[in-house]
Amino acid sequence: MNTKARVIAFYLPQYHPIPENDVWWGKGFTEWTNVGKAKALFKGHYQPRVPADLGYYDLRVAETRKAQADMAREHGVEGFCYWHYWFGNGKRLIERPFNEVLSSGEPDYPFCLAWANETWKGFAHGMNNRNVLIEQFYPGIDDYTAHFYEVLPAFKDKRYIEIQGRPVFMIYKPLASSEVSIFIATWRKLAIENGLNGIYFIGHCNNLEITAKQLLTLDLDAVNTVRLDNYLVNYRSFTEKVISKVKKMFNGVPLTYSYKKMSKRFLKPEEDQLDNVFPSIIPGWDHTARSGKEGLVITNSTPENFKVHVKQVIEMVSHKKNENKIVFIKSWNEWAEGNYMEPDLKYGKKYLEALKDILAQ
Repeated sequence: MNTKARVIAFYLPQYHPIPENDVWWGKGFTEWTNVGKAKALFKGHYQPRVPADLGYYDLRVAETRKAQADMAREHGVEGFCYWHYWFGNGKRLIERPFNEVLSSGEPDYPFCLAWANETWKGFAHGMNNRNVLIEQFYPGIDDYTAHFYEVLPAFKDKRYIEIQGRPVFMIYKPLASSEVSIFIATWRKLAIENGLNGIYFIGHCNNLEITAKQLLTLDLDAVNTVRLDNYLVNYRSFTEKVISKVKKMFNGVPLTYSYKKMSKRFLKPEEDQLDNVFPSIIPGWDHTARSGKEGLVITNSTPENFKVHVKQVIEMVSHKKNENKIVFIKSWNEWAEGNYMEPDLKYGKKYLEALKDILAQ
């Protein structure tokens, strides 16, 4: 078995029009709409971000999906973790890119799924209000069963990523409802009935009020930690908070903190070194393409600073069992969050090359 770290990148499929987005945002809306209209809000603010090699792609195009996989593989990424949207009562969104990957057999590149079990609200996606766009429901065992059979062909695909011989399935909000534990129990039973060895459930942990160890007391096999806001929540000084408030109030400047400062708090060795805790590599963050001055900007995210962070994450998992040397990249292509590995006009492939360099060491 490969003894190197297993790097899996979160993959956003929202780069093609769908009827719902046409209604909410206007005809033809995709994630590129927010990316393209972003403006610099302070001196040195890197906006707008312009894609380089892959351009403003459409994920309905098979050649684009193959180019992404080829690029990821070349730089040491084992596979993509596609965000998967099932809102209950059979309602899905943005499923077409992954469905085409599954049905066509192309690209021949590993994948798994992460259930984004979250109600969509306007603010998070670029509106000035917090109105509900579409609500996440947990209708009961019949719905969880229908959901399982919708995903079963993916689980049985030879490309599907496994741990301990079980297909990996991530749950974005494992504490969203008491029904989640019923969902997990239902799927574990159905997996055995359908010839699988079970399912390897990973809980996503980006809520700093809940520790990874607490989440592991649930019926989960592992936890993926994302501590993007750890510095803001737990380490900012009173002076920093006051300065940020004044800048926002009088100059319209969003929250800004340096990547060097923030990235030092992305990891917690006492948790991330555990065999069943999988830390995250975070290339950057800038939510202003969606939320303007209400967003957070991590400044001075450069390939050099990123490389230091990658090295720390890889070292964190180096002593684990080979199968558990897993790291998630947040993210492959979250362009409207300034959170991506794909090449842009400013840095080209330098982030990917930094990742490859560390993995090769």
